[in-house]
Amino acid sequence: MKRLQRFLAASVALLMAGSAAMAQDYPHRPIRLIVPYPAGGITDVLGRLYAQQLSATLGQPVITENRTGQAGSIGIDHVAKSAPDGYTLGFSANGPLASNYALFKSLSYHPGADLAPVARLGFIQNILAVHPSVPAQNLSELLALLRANPGKYSFASGGNGTAQHFSGELLKSMAKVEMAHVPYRGEAQSINDVLGGQVPITFATASVVLPHIQSGRLRAIAVTSKTRSTSLPDVPTITEAGVPGYELVAWFGAVAPKGTPAPLLEKLNQASNQAIASGPLAERFQAIGGISAPATTREFGAFIKEEIDKWARIVKLTGATLD
Repeated sequence: MKRLQRFLAASVALLMAGSAAMAQDYPHRPIRLIVPYPAGGITDVLGRLYAQQLSATLGQPVITENRTGQAGSIGIDHVAKSAPDGYTLGFSANGPLASNYALFKSLSYHPGADLAPVARLGFIQNILAVHPSVPAQNLSELLALLRANPGKYSFASGGNGTAQHFSGELLKSMAKVEMAHVPYRGEAQSINDVLGGQVPITFATASVVLPHIQSGRLRAIAVTSKTRSTSLPDVPTITEAGVPGYELVAWFGAVAPKGTPAPLLEKLNQASNQAIASGPLAERFQAIGGISAPATTREFGAFIKEEIDKWARIVKLTGATLD
């Protein structure tokens, strides 16, 4: 028995030494960062800034690759099925990392079981805005307009399964109104049709919609978070404007394939948190009203599991589905 105990202790020590050496040597070649949304959208912009900061810290190129489709699930599925060696990572909003599991009847991966948490960037609210042709100055007037004209109005989002999509679905469910959802392949495409008046209502991130609100081409109605936006302090939250209990925010984070060695995840987490705390990524995130919320790998993993359960409840409440 003592001999077995000594053997096991020696084996553990050897594994720990090997893991430490692996982390010290990592990375020794370029890293791929999969962004599961189209170029030009907020996730792509943040992902590219994250890649730049990570590259500067780790001393190896971090190459961004857009793999789009199935509300972001195709790109994250690719990450889940990649070798767990630290050289393929994913950077995504919450859809492929939480809500898609409830949205799709048969998702090809489980975000809580098939992915390893790397780092959480933080949270961002969406802004409910309308084209000036919409005869509503505030949320009460907009809801009254929707109730008086069921099925007449539609809202645009950056795609099926995005936080913008669910912002609209949750408002429909909680306020008992009707709006058709018009999904696009990213926010950059959706906002053009809203500006042109083809789609009268949108839920969008501040970085996309704020310049058009400031120019008067769109009208801000409310924000989707618990607290007001620092960019639009005079615009109320949806809860303040008359739908108590409403809250929906997007979040962003980085993941790796399940089985990626813990020392590599810890090294990536430390480098990621440095990127989140300062530099172009932090500046850009703050400029769009983002709230930084770095976390350890353990904290981020627990958060993802909580979010999977939370979004399952929202999906059930709204009745939304993507297949």
